[in-house]
Amino acid sequence: MPLRETIKSETVAAMKAKDKDRTAALRLIGAKIKDRDIELRTSTKEIDDEALVTEVLQKMAKQRRESITMYVDGGREELAAQERAELAVIEEFLPKQMDENETRAAIEAIKQDVGAESVKDMGKVMAELKSRHGASLDMTKASALVKESLQ
Repeated sequence: MPLRETIKSETVAAMKAKDKDRTAALRLIGAKIKDRDIELRTSTKEIDDEALVTEVLQKMAKQRRESITMYVDGGREELAAQERAELAVIEEFLPKQMDENETRAAIEAIKQDVGAESVKDMGKVMAELKSRHGASLDMTKASALVKESLQ
């Protein structure tokens, strides 16, 4: 079943189960996907629907992680807990994320493929990493690992 349909059916299931927090998080995901659809109406480029939904989910997950850090630093644990709950729902629909060792191995393989030797080649490595593994990587963490491996 396509990701978009899975999210819709999960929303209905959460409503039937009267799970208010999950329903709210799923509706938020649906709204963000709809916003992205509206943005793309004026665009000329075609994007695969699964890629579009995954991209929206990744952006939402990244925003939640940043918010959690800010709330914890600011001593607002109740708000951080709410963000963590939303993040858990969002992550259910994302592909399994690569761990650090898998990420390092992918970076090394790409360095060999593109002939990267110094930090000047970071852009090439990052572009290839995103095209090959974008859906299963946190690009912020990957960026730090690429930089470290090119030093």
